[in-house]
Amino acid sequence: MPELRKDPVTGRWVIISTDRQKRPNDFRLERSSTIGRQHCPFCPGHEAMTPPELLSYRQNGGGRNAPGWDVRVVPNKFPSLQVEGTIDREGEGMFDRMNGIGANEVIIETPHHDRSLALMSEPEIERVLWACRERMLDLKQDFRLRYILLFKNHGAVAGATLEHPHSQLIALPIVPDFVREEIEGARRHFDVKERCVFCDIVHQELHDGRRVIQENADVVALAPYAPRFAFETWLLPKRHGARFEEAPRHEYESLARVLKSVLQRLDRALEMPPFNLIVHTSPFSVDVADAYHWHVEIMPKLTRVAGFEWGTGFYINPTSPEEAAKVLRAVRL
Repeated sequence: MPELRKDPVTGRWVIISTDRQKRPNDFRLERSSTIGRQHCPFCPGHEAMTPPELLSYRQNGGGRNAPGWDVRVVPNKFPSLQVEGTIDREGEGMFDRMNGIGANEVIIETPHHDRSLALMSEPEIERVLWACRERMLDLKQDFRLRYILLFKNHGAVAGATLEHPHSQLIALPIVPDFVREEIEGARRHFDVKERCVFCDIVHQELHDGRRVIQENADVVALAPYAPRFAFETWLLPKRHGARFEEAPRHEYESLARVLKSVLQRLDRALEMPPFNLIVHTSPFSVDVADAYHWHVEIMPKLTRVAGFEWGTGFYINPTSPEEAAKVLRAVRL
């Protein structure tokens, strides 16, 4: 059983994933697998290589755990957390721990081994977003869970261990520290100004224009004012809403259009960089409907995070957001 342990100094939680325990000589630089379609567990015809599916969309018929799907969601074969069991919070002297209860699911975005999100059609991307929404709504019913992280690692440098396009969803029994910090910042802004800080960002950036990459009726893509990474890009809905899974259908359509376009711009400007994509959304158990605003952050992996960043929490970004937005706007699609 995995377990969560709390650092008594910082309050940071760490997952000790004993099911993944390694010997010293097992720690090697992980590379994205290049096994190809023939042995890829995410390719059609290999459904038996994954745990039984939790959800699938099928336009051409076909039974569960069989070919014919367009999007497929399965439990992670090597999960960081375990669905079965009780949390059992307890102390060990001055230390705090709990069982590693949660869910770890894989969203297989397409049956096509080499079709990245940037190459998928807008309706295909929208189906992926809708599948994520369905799984989040289902997991929210589990009283043990408090937060769901939806993310994508694209490329070996970004942490992907399989090439076949996929995202991950991890449901946690606690709210992560980074999420708490973001929510606390949003609350401070709201307490002073009685306005959502993300709504204010959207309004100011649309008025200024220098950091806007593109927009449509519902979503704006921009280079944030203080980005940690070169060409970091945020996608924010113009309508205020705290939770990704509660967005209206037309916002998923608009998000799919902007997401496809932004990824194409990054691919062409930066020669198909690895990246991390993270959906920031409100926790289940925290009422921040007025102060918080869900959004998507894309972080290309163009530079390394090293000792200075780990030691100070400061990030050194060699590219200004104004220049990054200018470069991405100039890409011809």
